[in-house]
Formats: sequence, C-alpha cells, structure tokens
Amino acid sequence: MDPIGPRGLQQREGALGCPQEGLPSPSESSELVQECLQQFKVTEAQLRQIQASLLGSMEQALSGKASPAPAVRMLPTYVGSIPHGTEQGDFLVLELGASGASLRVLWVTLMGVEGHKTEPRSQEFVIPQEVMLGPGQQLFDFAARCLSEFLDALPVGKQGLQLGFSFSFPCHQTGLDKSTLISWTKGFKCSGVEGQDVVQLLRDAIQRQGTYSIDVVAVVNDTVGTMMGCDLGVGPCEVGLVVDTGTNACYMEEARHVAVLGEDRGRVCISVEWGSFSDDEALGPVWTIFDRTLDQESLNPGAQRFLAILQETVMLLAPECDVSFIPSVDGGGQGVAMVTAVAARLAAHRRLLEETLAPFWLTREQLVALQRQMREAMAKGLQGKPSSLRMLPTYVRAIPDGSERGDFLALDLGGTNFRVLLVRLASGGVQITNQIYSIPEYVAQGSGEQLFDHIVDCIVDFQQKQGLSGHSLPLGFTFSFPCRQLGLDQGILLNWTKGFSASDCEGQDVVYLLREAIKRRQAVKLNVVAIVNDTVGTMMSCGYENPHCEVGLIVGTGTNACYMEELRNVASVPGDSGHMCINMEWGAFGDDGSLGMLSTYFDERVDQASINPGRQRFEKMISGMYLGEIVRHILLHLTSRGVLFRGQQIQCLQTRDIFKTKFLSQIESDSLALRQVRAILEDLGLPLTSDDALMVLEVCQAVSRRAAQLCGAGVAAVVEKIRENRGLEKLTVSVGVDGTLYKLHPHFSRLVEETVQELAPCCEVTFLQSKDGSGKGAALVTAVACRLAQMTRV
Repeated sequence: MDPIGPRGLQQREGALGCPQEGLPSPSESSELVQECLQQFKVTEAQLRQIQASLLGSMEQALSGKASPAPAVRMLPTYVGSIPHGTEQGDFLVLELGASGASLRVLWVTLMGVEGHKTEPRSQEFVIPQEVMLGPGQQLFDFAARCLSEFLDALPVGKQGLQLGFSFSFPCHQTGLDKSTLISWTKGFKCSGVEGQDVVQLLRDAIQRQGTYSIDVVAVVNDTVGTMMGCDLGVGPCEVGLVVDTGTNACYMEEARHVAVLGEDRGRVCISVEWGSFSDDEALGPVWTIFDRTLDQESLNPGAQRFLAILQETVMLLAPECDVSFIPSVDGGGQGVAMVTAVAARLAAHRRLLEETLAPFWLTREQLVALQRQMREAMAKGLQGKPSSLRMLPTYVRAIPDGSERGDFLALDLGGTNFRVLLVRLASGGVQITNQIYSIPEYVAQGSGEQLFDHIVDCIVDFQQKQGLSGHSLPLGFTFSFPCRQLGLDQGILLNWTKGFSASDCEGQDVVYLLREAIKRRQAVKLNVVAIVNDTVGTMMSCGYENPHCEVGLIVGTGTNACYMEELRNVASVPGDSGHMCINMEWGAFGDDGSLGMLSTYFDERVDQASINPGRQRFEKMISGMYLGEIVRHILLHLTSRGVLFRGQQIQCLQTRDIFKTKFLSQIESDSLALRQVRAILEDLGLPLTSDDALMVLEVCQAVSRRAAQLCGAGVAAVVEKIRENRGLEKLTVSVGVDGTLYKLHPHFSRLVEETVQELAPCCEVTFLQSKDGSGKGAALVTAVACRLAQMTRV
C-alpha cells in the first residue's frame, strides 16, 4: 500500500481529530493508524537514493564547488589523527555551551590501552545571566577563574598544563586551535565575540588570570569528541555519530580530497554537519505530513531535516563495510582530552622527527662547500697527488661528431648475464641487435681461461646468427669491474666483484685475456679496439645525439661520473693539446674523511655494516644500493623513540636490505594516495597507521632529496671545471645520464637539475637520459677511435 500523502490525511482529519460526528469504529481506527504509520516506512530504493544524494553533496562540498549550494557543509576540524592507544598523561578540558547556562571543567588522566582507567574529575559552574549577556571579556575571564578555582583544589603544578576546549556554538574553524564564532545560540549574547577567535580570547583571559600556565591545544566540537573518546578495544574508531537532541557525524577523510586545505598527504577529520541535509528529491518521498508540521512549527523551518537510521540500514546499504557501533561514554570530556592528547603526541613526534631529519636538509652553504671540496679533490687527482678522486684517464679523446658510420660489435659484461650487440651506425640513425647470454656459476668461479673461452664462444654464436662469420668487426668491450686503464685497449683488473672469482685474472689486462681466447678459437676474426667504462659509454651514447654532451653520470645501484678534460691538465698522460675523458670514480669521494661534516649517525651505521667500511662514502650517501638501508636505520631509531609503530619493535625492520630503494620511488610517487603508501609498507610486514605512513614518507623524501642534492653539487663542480678550463663566461653543456634511481624516482632528476642550476648559474646544463650506454656507448667509443685513427693515417 502506498504511503498516504498530505491530501489523503487531510481528508480524514475529521475522523482523526474526533470532531462533532462521533468516534470511528475500532476497525476503522486501526486502519487509520496503519495508514498513518505506513508513511514512516522507507523502502530500500528510497534509502539508496538518500545515500547517493548525501554522498554527492559530501563530495561537492569537499571539492569547494559553491554552485549549486551543497546540502552539507563538510567542515575540516584540523584533527589529523585518531588515538592509537599510547596516549598518556593529565589533561584539562573546558566545556562551554554543552549544557546551557553552565560550564564544566574536567581533569582527565589517560593511561594508554594497557593502563588502568581512571574516572575524570569534574566540576560544573553556573554562568550568571549578566555574564551570558555581558561583554565577551567578562565571559572568558569567568571561565579562566573557574579553571583556577578547579585547579586550586587539585594537587597539580602550575606549569605545562594542556587544555582541550569544547565550544558548542556555530564556528568557522581554521586550525586545530583557531575557531571564529559565527553567532551565539542557546541564550548567550556576549558582545565583542562574534567574528573573533574564541581560543585566543580564552588564552588572553588565562594570561590575565596569571595563576596557571595553561596551553590551549585544541578546540573541539562534540561529534569529534565522541569519535575520539571511543574505547579502542575493538579497533580504530574513524567515524563519530551524535543522535540526541540534534544529530551530526564526522569521519577521517583523505586530506587531498579537501579543497580548502590544499594538502596532498595525510588525513583530516571532517564534520559533515548533516543535520541540514535537505535534498527534496531524495527526502521528499519519505517526508510525511507530521514532518512538515513539525518543521513549520520549529525555530528553523526547512533546516535540520536529516535523521540517522542506524546499524541495520548501514549493513543493508554498505554490505562491504564491517561497521561496529560503540557507545561513547563521555565524548565531551574523555573525547576532548583525547583530541588534546593526540595533538600533544603528534607535536612531540613531529619535534623528534624534525630533529632526526635535520642533518639531511642541506643548506646552500653546505652544498657550496661540498662543490668546492670536490673541485679541490679533482685538481689533486689530475695532478697525481693524494686524493679521494682517482681521476682515471680513459683514453677516449673525443665525443661522437655524428659522422661515425659502419658496423660494430659490443660486449657488455657486468654480471652473471652478459650481452653481445651488433650496432649499425648509418645516416638514418642507430640500429641495435643484441642477445643475452648467461655465464654459469662454475664458469664465473672457474679459471680465467674457461671464462674468456666461454665469452668468445658466445660471440661466435652471435656472429653466426647474424650472418657475420668471417667478418672482422671493430669491438668495444664494456667491462664493469674495477680496472686501471693503461690505454684505450688496455685495462688491468684490480679485483673481481658481483660473484665472480675466475682465477688468474686479477692483475691482468682483460683485453689481452680476451685476445688470447680469440686466438685459441682459430678462424675467428675479432678486432678489440676499446675497453669501456659504463659511465663513459653513457656519455658517448648521448653524445651521438647531442654534440654538447661532455659529461656522463650514473645514478643507479652505484654512482659515478666522467667528463672531457683538457689533456694539458692530466699529469699521467703526455700531451698538451686535445681532450681526454676522465673517469672520476667519484663514489670514493670523501674516503679521506672530507665528508665528515655531512655524514650522519645513520650513514655511519650503513657504512659499518657494508662489505667495504670506510670506502665509497659518497656513493653510500647517493646510490640506490644504500638509500633503502639509510631509511631502515632511521625507522629503527624513530621506533626506539616511540615515534613510529607505537614504539613496538618490528621484526622485519631488523632484516638488512628489507627496505629496497625501489620502495622510495614508489612511496614518493605523487599519484599515490596515503592508503596506497600504507599498502606498500604493509606488504613489507610493517603494521602501521596513517600517521606512521606519513612519517615514513617524510623520511624517504629527506633521504632521497639529500642524495639528489649531493649528486647535483658534484655535477655543478664538474661543469664549472669545464667552463673555467675554457675561459668561458657561459658554458652550454649536456650531461648523459643512466641508472634506475635517476630514471625511476619521481623527483630525483628534478632535484639534481635544480641544485646544478643554483650552484652553477653560469652553465646552461641539459640532462639527457641514455639509452643503452653500456652497449651502444661501447660501440660508439670504438667508432670514434676508428674515425680518429683513420684521420691520423690520412
């Protein structure tokens, strides 16, 4: 049966109202009652329409769209976190406006989840009529006197008291401790208060009283107090609901959805102010004649229509949400104290976090000093003097000029897989064909002869597949192990790394070992022209596309740089004209102790746990192999101070290298919401709150920002050296870059570029990302060497 509309009810008013005709029969009365009650039955479809309309109004208000006017207000309360059970201490609460013409003062002791619960002490003070209607200063002075009188009866000190202010009047809140009164209600008419910050008025009154040192930490409405005051036993409470003489709700929202805040990260509690929800299209079908009559006779016709329908309806409309309703014992007292306690906890944690991360926020003066130190170390290394920068000649004397043509082979050996490439340089561009071959462990750890024979076998296989058998092509060899280069085609292996231990190779010329293996495989024709460092290959790869590319930079698992130096400045190579590419091996910069001023406790921990303590200090502050470990040690420290993970020791954080550097790139992505950041960290086994996730994000940002700035300061030193070498007022130069950290981190490249721009303003620097520097670059080194050799012969 359809609900009875207003007209149907009016037709029966005589019967319902028992006018002059006499009483209806019992059956007629029952029918009339049922018809009236039928109007209060709401269908699931109607509820879903109300749900959709309310959600749409909430999203419109959050987005800041003013037209049409949203049906709910969605006011930020600036409460940025919920309790997590460790809150402890004594807190004052002042309630004004919650119970008519009186105010209440409470002393609330919080003991944490595990602690013994104590009942708050409270005292109520009746506000005289003349105070309610007098000057605003008189009201707040009265409140300050009540606070002093209450505290005088308690055995408490006079310093460092923290207070939460429950002010139950219409306000515009602009901060956790900033709230402007819009208008008085409930019989209050104090002058000079409307349009003023009530927190500041209370602070001024407390100061005038002068008896106690009280810090007003937060101003709170009763709905937020209800949410914050709930028992944590069943889990975090993130929604507050008041259904009493009025109704309202609040909840924790992602800050990025709240346009008025302009924040990308974190969360904030939103007061929905849903009592004024009045969508006629959604509420009209359930709006009865009784509701209309009540509305018209109320003090605010047309407003405050929405009534909450509780648990059964929530289960029906949101079946995917597991919702528990927890009665609040004392939202006004316990809840306001909890807001104050959470704010105090966050402030204390913020101070500890900022103290911990302060050494990672480098000043311009520190970066300038680093740039100067690197310039000095470069000069010493070039002159053959003791220096943490080895400044090794690579015997690459020119960058590509674009005229290089022909077919070239390249080898790329840097791990248990290696590549053989055919690189064709033509007027139409570069064509690359490559194949990956594996090096079995027994070969990598066998004899050197066995290793190089295996490499040649793979080259022969590749030539056959490409139809190159019998062709003697120039070959460039990228050999990514520590070497001392004596010529373009001479490189002495200093020591194996990366799991290799082939015998009779260390201390030997690896090009000679390769050539000997070629000889053993008779009828194979290979012309090994150059051994190439991957950083040089990166520069040469980009140099083929851009003739201004005279710097190579690697920022990946490790880090290094190279650049074109004036030959006259290279003491170890004869000659005064021309250029020489210098492999800086800048990962070792600072191994002489010169980075001590920038090194933190966490850097020292990472260094001491590494396989080479005291070495590669610059690399350990920059490269992808170490940044995750720095972050892990910071997280361990913050956990020990109670800042993270409720102070509980997390087993997975004790595991070395559990926090991969790739997580920094993922966590710092601008496209991720905080809940996605939480998901990444939870996958690591970190049981964290949203507050934890936000602080982990800040740790990652500080560590990666410092790394990028250090790298930028190094590049600035290099490009300034090139500019001064050539006596130029302005240098235009490009930097070829490779490495996963530089390429994949969402902000690293920008931060490097900004630092270079600031520290080397006379250099116009362009960064070019290399494509296959170790393969294509080796071929181009070979091609340039062939071009120069041909020019010499001519």
